[in-house]
Amino acid sequence: MKTQSFLSDIIDRYIAYRKAAGRDSISYVVGVRYFDRYCSREYPASKELSQEMVDVWCRQRDTECNNSCSTRILPVLNFLHYTNARGLTNLKIPIAPRKIPRTYIPHAFTADELQNFFRACDSINIKYGLPGKIKKIIVPVFFRLLYSSGMRTTEVRLLRREDVNLENGVISIRYSKGNDQHFVVLHDTMLDLMKNYDIAISKMIPNRIFFFPTSSNRSYSTAWVTSVFKKYWYENNRTCATAYELRHHYAITNINSWIGQGMATHMRLLSLSKSMGHKDIENTKYYYSLVPGLSDIIENTTGDTFNQIIPNLQDDEENYQ
Repeated sequence: MKTQSFLSDIIDRYIAYRKAAGRDSISYVVGVRYFDRYCSREYPASKELSQEMVDVWCRQRDTECNNSCSTRILPVLNFLHYTNARGLTNLKIPIAPRKIPRTYIPHAFTADELQNFFRACDSINIKYGLPGKIKKIIVPVFFRLLYSSGMRTTEVRLLRREDVNLENGVISIRYSKGNDQHFVVLHDTMLDLMKNYDIAISKMIPNRIFFFPTSSNRSYSTAWVTSVFKKYWYENNRTCATAYELRHHYAITNINSWIGQGMATHMRLLSLSKSMGHKDIENTKYYYSLVPGLSDIIENTTGDTFNQIIPNLQDDEENYQ
């Protein structure tokens, strides 16, 4: 989708800025380009962005709920922050409608389901050519990293080679949700697997930029992650699941492992929160509602300090990310 209005040059610079920052969300780019088409269609003679253009576009439509309106205009609001900060515009940025929390229970993976999935990942038939060979060695490692680290799918697919330290087993995630840097420590078995993978992929793509590169030395798309996960998940499983739910599984499995152990719960919660890249510890509390009986166990153990550690989830669940 090409830009059409007087905003073309600015939008191209904005997109280049996002890519340079490792924030190449397709939905954000598409959202801004839809705004560009609107400006071109409704204000063909205009040479600069006005408050009216922004306000009309960001106004909630009769056919929209809060969530759909917010999703539509957030890319434009982000774009306006960019232009205002650089003196390209001086506009009042509208406030997006408050999103209404949705009830969502992630898939609860069973051991058999996970074994079936990874068995399928390990049994990919090699197709002719470099893309097929790369896929065979990337898929098993890519999804095991999601499973063992709690990283977001975007963080894994955009992970750069330089940010993976295979000497000490630490991954530096510089650009993530909210653009907050955080670190992930690999399990020893995952580290060994990634070392072997690094040797193999380096022979195929010697000067790769991304840790998981395509044959053209680029990063994989969100659509690729979804497609590949579905393909190998449904080879031997019938339940519905998504790749992102491996992150939920990581959090819940960790929380379950705390029961009966001596280390203070709030310290473990803080560690998990930092590792998963949550903006603050409030967002990690969401997972307590997904672990049956854990809240009662912790409350009995901690007594009056429970509410200080884990406040009411219903008040904060909309902050989960």
